[in-house]
Amino acid sequence: MHHCRGWIRRIRYRLEFAAFLVVVTVVRRLPERCVLWGVELLTALMVRLPKRWTRGDVVEHNLRAAFGTDLDETEIDRIRRGMWRHLFLLVAEVVREVPRLTEERTVELVRFHRKTDVLQALLSDRPVILVSGHVGNWELAVAVFGVWGFPMFVVARDLDNPHLDRWFRRYRQATGHTMLSKRHDQQAIVDAVAAGRSIALLGDQDAGLRGIFVDFFGRPASTYKSIALLALQFDAVLCVGYALRLDEPSTAGGPAAPRFEIGCEEVIDPRTIDADDPIHEVTQRFTSALERVVRRAPDQYFWLHRRWKTRPEDFRKNRKRRRPKGPIGPVSGTEAA
Repeated sequence: MHHCRGWIRRIRYRLEFAAFLVVVTVVRRLPERCVLWGVELLTALMVRLPKRWTRGDVVEHNLRAAFGTDLDETEIDRIRRGMWRHLFLLVAEVVREVPRLTEERTVELVRFHRKTDVLQALLSDRPVILVSGHVGNWELAVAVFGVWGFPMFVVARDLDNPHLDRWFRRYRQATGHTMLSKRHDQQAIVDAVAAGRSIALLGDQDAGLRGIFVDFFGRPASTYKSIALLALQFDAVLCVGYALRLDEPSTAGGPAAPRFEIGCEEVIDPRTIDADDPIHEVTQRFTSALERVVRRAPDQYFWLHRRWKTRPEDFRKNRKRRRPKGPIGPVSGTEAA
């Protein structure tokens, strides 16, 4: 039975990958006007399907958790529609724009906010940690730095489908970056920062019972502390970045104005941190910076993720269950972290 399930899973992965390649080919070959029409059609479909099929209940819960009574039903529906439209546009941009990025193309496509701050950090002799979230077009932002000649280690979660995982690895490395697995390459991540290299990662996922709680939209959210630990241990400059969509693609031969703003919301220098708990301080600061970005474009955020899944009471219950009943020996530094 186990062998049969594995065989079925392999067939499913191949079929998924074949369907993905068909979509990529079609999107790349269609005129831009047809792609935009397809985006509108898929968006209309997603907002009309039952919420239980599209995690609409998760989106609504997250928006209520973030904004409370500031949003009425009409506004929630508007943001939910905008989120789906943004996600479909993101896929189209990943397939069409990123593979043809050049330095000249970035001038037409992107405007920059606090560009000097980021370049000064990248050109210094200190490691840089570029942290962003699932807001705007995070894939485009990483690709632009590669085109500029700033290769870095990009940390990402492995995809369940190995064929898709290999495709995205090649895709992201095409602009000069090196991919590292969030789960399997932890030592390589530490070694890269210790060697003074730059890394890029997303820092807005629920960290479960291994994270620390900081405020995100006024609610405690479990957040990975490894980002702050790396910055503090290796004197790395932390830049909170984003790539927000500004206006719609032009259907008349190219955009009349830049379509994205790539910016640095905040630069966090561990040398300036003066707090009783510097790990918590750094984690709160980059989380608050990401929140400010999301507030500017809530319809460009990935509200499908259960950001507040882990609650402080879950953490307390877990610690109580794990509390030893007898004397124990010294705890190592790794275990203590």
